[in-house]
Amino acid sequence: VVKEKNRMGECPVWEERENALVYVDINSQKVCRWSPVTNEVQSVSVDARVGSVALRQCGGYVIALGTRFAFLDWDTQAVTTILELEQDKPNNRFNDGKVDPKGRFFAGTMAEETAPGIRARRQGALYTLFPDHSVIKQLDQLDISNGLDWSLDHRTFFHIDSLSYAVHAFSYDVHTGKIACPKLLYHLEKEEQMPDGMCIDVEGKLWVACIDGGRVIRIDPETGKRIQTVRLPTPRITSCCFGGKDYSEMYVTSAYDGLDEATLAKEPHAGEIFKITGLGVKGIPQNLYAA
Repeated sequence: VVKEKNRMGECPVWEERENALVYVDINSQKVCRWSPVTNEVQSVSVDARVGSVALRQCGGYVIALGTRFAFLDWDTQAVTTILELEQDKPNNRFNDGKVDPKGRFFAGTMAEETAPGIRARRQGALYTLFPDHSVIKQLDQLDISNGLDWSLDHRTFFHIDSLSYAVHAFSYDVHTGKIACPKLLYHLEKEEQMPDGMCIDVEGKLWVACIDGGRVIRIDPETGKRIQTVRLPTPRITSCCFGGKDYSEMYVTSAYDGLDEATLAKEPHAGEIFKITGLGVKGIPQNLYAA
């Protein structure tokens, strides 16, 4: 549905109030908004790689870029820094993020590659930005903090550290926002490649984007089993969310960075955004950052 190609399209969020899909292109340092009505993509350029975007209750967006949390005012394009983190790790940047059921913004970090396929290990962490702008570190020594979501009963937090090739489930205290007691939920099969972004549906099942696996998979957290696979027409599938007027459509982002020229020539859809219909299940609206 979006032909404008993204180097590293990520973190799609359906924004009901704008009837639009908001997402980031990490490596192009842009926050983007696509209208299915006009089919137009608008974007705001920022001064660092932007890993994630989420909606604010009062309008506009909260973003995680470089190693800082910030607010983005769409109309003025102003970016206001809330807090800087990890200033001792110049090679780190924020990656995926999402707002929890109480309006707190969870986002994690990762080390950038210093050469193709080479990155310092266990440099990442997962943080929670509270509505009063205070921050806590929830997890440490992560490789690539990635997809995240919460169970429908708000008792479980799901998280992906991509290089573990797995989805983990944590106990989650909705009152404090704290997570604890990780356990392995699902380990990806070889052909599924690496897990990236993730979202939940109204049946409480998880959808995981498989980067280099060219698919999204549906996992049942109760059984830890994969129950569905949807293949997409390009390999570097990065993230997914539900949207549309009744949240019955799934939007899927992709990337072309990481593909060599020969592969790119054979992958005309790399970096585009796709819509999947007919899944027979709906998603739930995104939570809004409560400040």
